[in-house]
Amino acid sequence: MKAVIRLGRSGEKKIMVEPKDLKVILATDCGSTTTKAILIEKKGEEYRQTYRGESPTTVEAPFEDVTRGALNAFAELEELSGRKILDGEKIIMPARDNVGVNIYVSTSSAGGGLQMMVAGAVKTMSAESAQRAALGAGAIVTDVIASNDKRLPHERIELIRQHRPDMILLSGGTDGGTVSHVVELAEQIAAANPKARLGTTFKLPVLYAGNKDARDIISKVLEEKTYLQIAENLRPTLEAENLMPARQKIQELFLEHVMAHAPGYKKLMTWTSTPIMPTPAAVGAIIESKAKRDGINIVGVDIGGATTDVFSVFDGNFTRTVSANLGLSYSISNVLAEAGVENILRWIPFDMDEADLRNRVKNKMIRPTTIPQTLEGLQMEQAIAREALRLAFEQHKSLAVGLKGIQRVRDISETFKEAKVETLVDMLKLDLIIGSGGVLSHAPRRAQAVLMLIDAFLPEGVTRLGVDSIFMMPHLGVLSSIHPEAAQEVFEKDCLIPLGACLAVINIGRLGEKCLDIKIHYQDGRKIEESIPFGELKLYPLGPKEEAELEAHPTRQFDLGKGKGHALKTRVRGGVVGLVVDTRGRPLNIPKDKAKRIELLKRWASALGAF
Repeated sequence: MKAVIRLGRSGEKKIMVEPKDLKVILATDCGSTTTKAILIEKKGEEYRQTYRGESPTTVEAPFEDVTRGALNAFAELEELSGRKILDGEKIIMPARDNVGVNIYVSTSSAGGGLQMMVAGAVKTMSAESAQRAALGAGAIVTDVIASNDKRLPHERIELIRQHRPDMILLSGGTDGGTVSHVVELAEQIAAANPKARLGTTFKLPVLYAGNKDARDIISKVLEEKTYLQIAENLRPTLEAENLMPARQKIQELFLEHVMAHAPGYKKLMTWTSTPIMPTPAAVGAIIESKAKRDGINIVGVDIGGATTDVFSVFDGNFTRTVSANLGLSYSISNVLAEAGVENILRWIPFDMDEADLRNRVKNKMIRPTTIPQTLEGLQMEQAIAREALRLAFEQHKSLAVGLKGIQRVRDISETFKEAKVETLVDMLKLDLIIGSGGVLSHAPRRAQAVLMLIDAFLPEGVTRLGVDSIFMMPHLGVLSSIHPEAAQEVFEKDCLIPLGACLAVINIGRLGEKCLDIKIHYQDGRKIEESIPFGELKLYPLGPKEEAELEAHPTRQFDLGKGKGHALKTRVRGGVVGLVVDTRGRPLNIPKDKAKRIELLKRWASALGAF
């Protein structure tokens, strides 16, 4: 296996390097506010993340050059590691002794990331496939237009003009099928004569990935007014979805046509050894790689200041969604508006009125980069985080679905059932939840991250929990495109912090009634046997390198995923927090009475030693 490592300007010099010869790897993630640089070094036979430097991102005025922030982060790495990385403003390659690096890779979401509109002939079919293709490529989808979206043509035209996306993805019709709907959408895009968000002097990229029979007509309609590119049809037949060619094309266009117009990116692209990857696409790549490697089902979340990204892999099906209006600084007011005051107050373990909550949220909007200074401020922020995560996960489940429009044979019993969307997300099949983003990765105590993940995602049966230690997943995602073994090794040893496991009851009962008998058999011979009533959280010690045999016997009206009253026997792995047993039921019912609610929240937090 060989990797092509490009040095200097594109096409100037290329050398072939075996992945095993990569001794020192430099990686950056140019975020919207911070540029984070890390060094990964081969120590003996293993790869480890050794040093980290960061600097404010410099894509906006007065600098307007993303490379300034990268150089500042490199300078901090040089200072911490004692390794000379730069010769003036040039990265020294290849590495020798304590000088230089073998390879430099980068991801980016600076300048607001990749913002796309998608258009499809039918909202629940081609438009939904187009949305999945765009999200999987690391884009924020600003709007979805479709022939049957009940908007008038002039409304769609006005919408395209207003949005000013970085790119439009147009799809529709199976190969050999109808062409009229997709041509109509193309005519509306042409009538809008859209202008791009960055670089007003160039044509907006439009990617057509629909019925191949319509390509010639689409070209005639759009070629003059847009930078039109063609990819294979997203839905060649009703039964098949082919997203990969469109995703690859989106990333190419992002680099060559969108990022090339962002300040300093042309220069940064000449430094990197591989193409720059959008940050969310890189996070998705490492999660997908982990699921494939271990043969497990994963849900991952990255909660930021402006957006919340959710990733899932179930039975090999990868889905990514981005909730562009749910975040903890710039978008914190949107969380309050979408969740509602009551839903946020139900997580606050002290007496707070609505006016106080609204004022605190508005203060955070005015000063988005501040972090909580008091315990009350921290508890309020973590309450809002639970709702942002819950809402983003609900949105994710509605998009993580099988193909629509396929005729399915139903038996007589199904005919009388209410038709409902079948999501790919099955909580009983879920093996691992990975949390990332400041509120989870930098929670003062790891038990707080456990509590937020359990409350927001409501795992069922047995599920492992983990967090990204220092938000290293983007760096490892882009590295996995060259050296998957090194990326996975660093992911396991330095990035993913195992928090422990959660055993959860999946139905509801009365507070205090008998619910569960558990037995925990430790490897050193210790044994714990306990009876747990309904409505409790219990924490049992189980370290990161420990495993234990767990036996759980629910009473007749309670279920652990095997059916009511059926016992569960399994082996569980520990973490820095331990094994959590959650008998609070699903869905989680929190009392409306303020005094009862506060007492319960305090009891649950105390059980985990969260504060």
